[in-house]
Amino acid sequence: MSKTIFITGAGTGLGKGTAIGLAEKGHRVIAAVEIISQITSLREAAAEAGVNLEVIKLDVTNKRDQQLITEYDYDVFVANAAIGEGGPIAEIPVDRVRDVFEANVFSTLENAQLAAKKFVDKKQGKIIFLSSIVGIVGMPYLGAYVSSKHAIEAIAKTMKAELEEFGVQVATINPGPFETGFNDRMFEEKHKWYDENKNFTPRESIAETEKILDEQYDPQKMIDKMVEVVESDHHNFRTAYPQDAEKMMKEEEKKNWEEKV
Repeated sequence: MSKTIFITGAGTGLGKGTAIGLAEKGHRVIAAVEIISQITSLREAAAEAGVNLEVIKLDVTNKRDQQLITEYDYDVFVANAAIGEGGPIAEIPVDRVRDVFEANVFSTLENAQLAAKKFVDKKQGKIIFLSSIVGIVGMPYLGAYVSSKHAIEAIAKTMKAELEEFGVQVATINPGPFETGFNDRMFEEKHKWYDENKNFTPRESIAETEKILDEQYDPQKMIDKMVEVVESDHHNFRTAYPQDAEKMMKEEEKKNWEEKV
């Protein structure tokens, strides 16, 4: 059955691919992008794929843009938009962490609240939060992003429990490292403030974590999984992909009960 799906952060990466993939499956997709220039590029990509998308400009941190969430009728709301920041959490300027939390946590929650109100009024609907493998796994030198996704996990769990009585579903999707460019840009951001001659964290230590950039997966596989989950009537509360990511998350949670300091 065809659904109407509202997805934020659809201008690039997994969000862009998922918006197009859902449209290919016959769904009506309202694809929200951060900046005006992304409207043209996404429309061109949709035309090339032979599908129609309703593309709108919606910066999730902009209060006026957020009101667009109230103006559409939809069955599924996908809170996909996010930003990232790398660098050691013991040294990163806290204002940069605040920026990450503003986009990934506070604004994402504001957006989800708007969708939740619409769904509660209808007594049906589904909210999906794009979390991450690092929503569970505490990966070094990605602390700002990691902590924001840990917060999203808590928000999603709480909202699920609170909205069940209204017939509203809440879930998360937790991708592993996929080669969309997002992870690369996240590590690059630290160069705006990190100086190995001034900061105490050795450059070599950070480089160890950056090796994950050489082990990223094909994003199309994650896009296919996201399409599958978004359009499904019923599925697990948490969908981690690929299988290696799910295994790592489960091992991390177990390890935290046994870890000594």
